[in-house]
Amino acid sequence: MTTEKRLARSAPSSVQATTIASSLLTVQTPGRGFTDLTSEAAKFIADVLARDGALTLFIRHTSASLTIQENADPSVLVDLATALSRLAPENAGWTHDTEGPDDMPAHVKTMLTGTSLHVPVLNGRLALGTWQAIYLIEHRRRPHRREVVLQFVGSNQ
Repeated sequence: MTTEKRLARSAPSSVQATTIASSLLTVQTPGRGFTDLTSEAAKFIADVLARDGALTLFIRHTSASLTIQENADPSVLVDLATALSRLAPENAGWTHDTEGPDDMPAHVKTMLTGTSLHVPVLNGRLALGTWQAIYLIEHRRRPHRREVVLQFVGSNQ
């Protein structure tokens, strides 16, 4: 029995983290849906002259979230929104409904999708795949003002 080598790994690289740079990104959402933050994240990386390290994005809310998803076919985002609505429907008899019928399902959707992302930065660029984008997901029906903390840790040019 022979085993084919199906894995490959580049040689490790090492940098001394000399920079911690932070910024607060304010996003006005149009209501329920996805807002692409990729270009803002890339601009932040360029502005801080990042070279190698990591970008953390953290949303300061409990009814909106962050995700990395496909950016080529918009129907992916439609189907993802449908899936989230099926997992946490508004008419499920939630106890917490002080802010309306979409509030508790929004909290559940945030728990399922997450409030932070970690993206490697290599040679001054986000190490996203070809079809990946960074999205803020607004889970509430009405528009909201959302805050996302951007923080780069690593070396700069």
